[in-house]
Amino acid sequence: MAGGQHDEQLFAELRAVATATLAAQLRRHELDAAVLSGLTPLAPGQKLVGRARTLRYLPFREDLAAAKGMGVQRSLIESLAPGDVLVIEARGVTDAGTIGDISALRARERGAAGIVTDGALRDAAVIASFGLPVYFSGTNPAQPSRRHVPFESDVAVACAGVLVEPGDVLVGDDDGVVLLPAAAAAAIAADALAQEEEERFVAARVAEGESLLGLFPMGPEWRARYEASKERPPAR
Repeated sequence: MAGGQHDEQLFAELRAVATATLAAQLRRHELDAAVLSGLTPLAPGQKLVGRARTLRYLPFREDLAAAKGMGVQRSLIESLAPGDVLVIEARGVTDAGTIGDISALRARERGAAGIVTDGALRDAAVIASFGLPVYFSGTNPAQPSRRHVPFESDVAVACAGVLVEPGDVLVGDDDGVVLLPAAAAAAIAADALAQEEEERFVAARVAEGESLLGLFPMGPEWRARYEASKERPPAR
């Protein structure tokens, strides 16, 4: 997994762009299957950026549940580091919780950047008070053991319809969550920043009364004007 100064720069860039922009860039990079579906942000207005640490829940089975308990989940939470995102595969099952307030609090105290689960939350109102970005598919007061066995961690998982590998970069905002494969994250971030700079120029022209025709997307005339605007020194 990447880390250190490289991650700091990458994460700063990703905090500056919207998931809608990243989704467009993922498509341009032929990675259209990297937008997580059906997730809701627990608290609007937060930004999630971090690298995936994965937890796989399998269907409840009495003998395995008795043998494993919650040990896999707790061990993973205790190993979280700053910038990690806890990603839980729960098969879309929402009639039992996948994480509650105590475990979520411990994840925050370990420095986790957020939690993403395609299952349900317990203690959702309390977790919302932690200031930790969380994305989920529902709420349910039942304990995980009603439907789940925390089976293994730091493996490839399927969460919200997307294959997530440990170390992949996750970005979330009010629109939802997207995944950037680790090897492509820096290139996608750079292209997204360039797209948003271009779109700010377009939005300013639209606000001045310009038609979208030839402007969005940019035709040759507007492209030339945009490139010229970037070469001009800023007004004082």
